[in-house]
Amino acid sequence: MSKETDLADLPGEATFEARRTKARDRLDALTGAVGGDPNDRQSWFEQVYALAGDDAAGVPWADLKPKQALLDWLADNSGEGRTALDIACGLGDNAEALATHGWQTTAFDFAEGAVTWAQKRFPETSVTYKPADLLSPPETWLGAFDLVHECYTLQALQGDMRERAFGATAALVKPGGDLLVITRTRLTEEQPDGPPWPLSPSELTRFEALGFTLINRHDYTLTKQTRAIPHTRLHLRRQGEG
Repeated sequence: MSKETDLADLPGEATFEARRTKARDRLDALTGAVGGDPNDRQSWFEQVYALAGDDAAGVPWADLKPKQALLDWLADNSGEGRTALDIACGLGDNAEALATHGWQTTAFDFAEGAVTWAQKRFPETSVTYKPADLLSPPETWLGAFDLVHECYTLQALQGDMRERAFGATAALVKPGGDLLVITRTRLTEEQPDGPPWPLSPSELTRFEALGFTLINRHDYTLTKQTRAIPHTRLHLRRQGEG
């Protein structure tokens, strides 16, 4: 059994978390770790996967399983062959969940190392994995997907990159298609220290100003060690006929 799948060495286990803490300290010291210049920030994501080697503990956001908020939504929203796009797919767990629930899934990440790793983890996958940039996606992706899934990407961006990412995400959904956003949230507009930078109340309504109708909002809290972390799952639909 590989290190990734060893049940004694998964997120939450002592040895895994010890390595993750060391990796996080190393990554926090790199240029681009806290935002700033877009090129530095993008380079930082690439370095995360390069420095991790084959150890998922080196990727701070890698849970090695799909987000439960996504699984709960998929239980009532199977794809039935419709198309889905998974933004910033990382090691592929959320993309695989989409595919398992009947979505014809494309998944991408800016870091080519993440894409290669995901393909290695799921060699029999039906998911199409590609390296791509959310802020400059292939033109054929614009308005092309029945479902776009965005999990924890917006909260990892700051400044101009964050502003551009809202519109870039919206543009990938076909008219009449759905957008699913899963994110940490904050109660005020005040900018917190980060990363991540949880979405503010006004940012949670940003997609409605971009031509989407809110279908459902689910607020929930996840506990990490002693911290209670507010989260929101938004299900929105792009106005217009598909």
